[in-house]
Amino acid sequence: MNPGRTDEESAQADVAMLLRYGIGAPGPRRSALFGDGAVGAAVTLDRLGVQPRSVAFLGRTVRSGGTGYTARLPDLLPEPTASDLMRGWLDAAASVARPVEGDEVVARWLEAVAELIGLRRTTRERAAR
Repeated sequence: MNPGRTDEESAQADVAMLLRYGIGAPGPRRSALFGDGAVGAAVTLDRLGVQPRSVAFLGRTVRSGGTGYTARLPDLLPEPTASDLMRGWLDAAASVARPVEGDEVVARWLEAVAELIGLRRTTRERAAR
């Protein structure tokens, strides 16, 4: 993760690619997924108005039913554009996520994205005071 990146640069991250390569064994690719990938996803979803709780709910759904199951749900997020984007990310993850172990990585990643969206919102609110 590069702390000097702008939101625009972070939003350009290829999240689907980072998911495909970061879900496997721990190491630098996993770090990139939870760093640049999570930040890029959070910036993008925040710009689309997605609430952190919606992304956290998807994390719980992945943990309960699996990545592939979650990707096939009809309305992943309340906003259609965000839902389509998330479906692409989950499809990419489902193509490589092994049941249970890989699903847990995806669930933790979604929870990290939700936390980052919440942090962005809290920071904006405090700056506006």
